[in-house]
Amino acid sequence: MAEDRPITETARKDTSPRFSLHELPVPMVYATHRIIRDCNAPFAELFGYRQPDLVGQSFAILYPKISDFIRTGKMWREHLPGSRSYYDERIMMTLTGQRFWCQVSGRSFQDDDPFAHALYCFQRLNRPVNAHQLSLTGRQYQILTLVSQGKTNGEIAAELKLSRRTVESHRARLMKITGSMNSAQLMSWFVQQS
Repeated sequence: MAEDRPITETARKDTSPRFSLHELPVPMVYATHRIIRDCNAPFAELFGYRQPDLVGQSFAILYPKISDFIRTGKMWREHLPGSRSYYDERIMMTLTGQRFWCQVSGRSFQDDDPFAHALYCFQRLNRPVNAHQLSLTGRQYQILTLVSQGKTNGEIAAELKLSRRTVESHRARLMKITGSMNSAQLMSWFVQQS
């Protein structure tokens, strides 16, 4: 009897999904090689699309710029392998061109190719996209997002494969742009944007 077996043995033998994306109340999407293969209604609604209009599309249509799509892909390729989970915060774009901050969590299901089969959850953040943010470079967005996650210059440098000095330079420019005198004020500025 299956119910007498330890749960781990049953889980190893049963690889079929135990849920449907369409039953989940949060924006979820299944993708292969960054192409949307299935998504639920909350995901489609988040971006202002109908579900059938997203299936078969590249995630690139959800980014303000193609360079954002490429940069995010490089970052995720670095951190998602090995059936691991990863998350970040980024600016995304709706069908009508409205930009918004979004937290994206993902999990890869193939060790050797993190984008081959992956599941993602998207959550809109209550943080406005303002003129200062629109004038920041892609790298500055990355660094500001990682700073907001409480990461040190050294951790950011390792994650982005930059020198610590480069991260310090970017952070100094961010402080100048925002009028911050120190890291605490930079974080305060970031929080005020949300």
